[in-house]
Amino acid sequence: MKMFLYRDMTPMKSLHLALALAGLLFLASFAVLTAQPQDRGASNSAIPSIRVSDLPSEVRATLALIRAGGPFPHARDGSVFANREALLPPAARGTYREYTVITPGRRDRGARRIVAVKRAEFYYTEDHYRSFRRIIE
Repeated sequence: MKMFLYRDMTPMKSLHLALALAGLLFLASFAVLTAQPQDRGASNSAIPSIRVSDLPSEVRATLALIRAGGPFPHARDGSVFANREALLPPAARGTYREYTVITPGRRDRGARRIVAVKRAEFYYTEDHYRSFRRIIE
């Protein structure tokens, strides 16, 4: 029985092998890109909630601005939140928008944010996306 060695391959066999490997790599990368995340992301019920009345006044003020459509204090307010941390439920890119919550005594944006879904569903983070609480009315 002869062992299969690369140097024994004809140019045509080498081309076929290269095309087959390229096809497998393409299919594998396509499968990774289109796979639905199963264990990533939280469901709405897994995220702790907080009532609007229990939030600091700055958070309530930011909620009012979001509902009114602005004007917002920071240029980045309303930008897409990518959910890279996968702490919020999986959603299409552009679903989540982030807004700065003013932190008294800070000159920069600070760590507090509201992440909104179409001005109807809101999440609050006070630790710059390390944890979230769903805001309920």
